[in-house]
Order: sequence, then C-alpha cells, then structure tokens
Amino acid sequence: MESIMSLQYGFVKGSREVLLKYCETISVADFRAENSSFGRGSIRNLLVHIANTYEFWIGQQALQKEMVFTSYESVSNVEETRQLFNEIDKLVEEFVTSFSRSSLTNLTVIINDTSTKANPLKLFTHVITHEYHHKGQVLSMSRHLGYTPIDTDIMR
Repeated sequence: MESIMSLQYGFVKGSREVLLKYCETISVADFRAENSSFGRGSIRNLLVHIANTYEFWIGQQALQKEMVFTSYESVSNVEETRQLFNEIDKLVEEFVTSFSRSSLTNLTVIINDTSTKANPLKLFTHVITHEYHHKGQVLSMSRHLGYTPIDTDIMR
C-alpha cells in the first residue's frame, strides 16, 4: 500500500509541474531578474531556495546525508530547475521509503546550532508547506514582471 506521504508528495509534484510549465512562458531574463521586494531576489532563486530546503531538512537532517547545497548560479533556466527537482524527488522518495512506517518517531535535528526533536511527518509537512509559500511568491513576482499567473493549486 502506498503511504500517505508518498501520495501527498505526488500532489505536490503535480502542482510543481504546473508551476514549472508556467515558468517556461517567462523569459530567461525575467526568470533571473532580481527584485529586492522578494526575499530571495528572483524567480530562479526562490525555486532553488525551495530545493535547498528539501536538501537541508530531508537530505541532511532526516537522512543524515552529506549535502552539497545547490547554488542559485548553478541553475540558469526552467529546464535546469526541473532537473534539480528531479533530484529532490529522488531524495524525497528515499525519505518516504525510510520513514513512512515511523513517521511519528522523533529524530534529532539541528536548528541554528541547537539540537531539538522533530518527527519525519513534521519535517515533511514543513518542506511542502514551505514550497507552497514560496510558490505563491513566484506567482506574485511574475505578476510584478507583467505576466498573468495561473492556478497552480492542488485543487484546480
């Protein structure tokens, strides 16, 4: 039987793909255009930041992997962003396989040099809600650049 986390991540991936297809309609210059009104500066940077959050919480903290965090500059366009998220998908698949039967068992995680406890379900919830928060910023930023955002919700 497929786990709830796996099913839920399938919804996230579907919604993300809608966003990435929309981002293909944005010029490469606008995709990388810096806007100081948004925390990470550009659509590209926001998307890489989403991936970095998965790398940190799922890869480094939960799976205890040595992670090399993706730099903004290493991603130039939507296709490279899609490739990055293909790697994130593999990381999440490993996470789900490792923790779907123990999703409520606390793990030790480090936040700002402080050790604390969090269960895999909480970590998973954090990364996907974080993704949706920044997805909204991507859509808002695109509107500021003159594009008409599309509906990227799970329910559309």
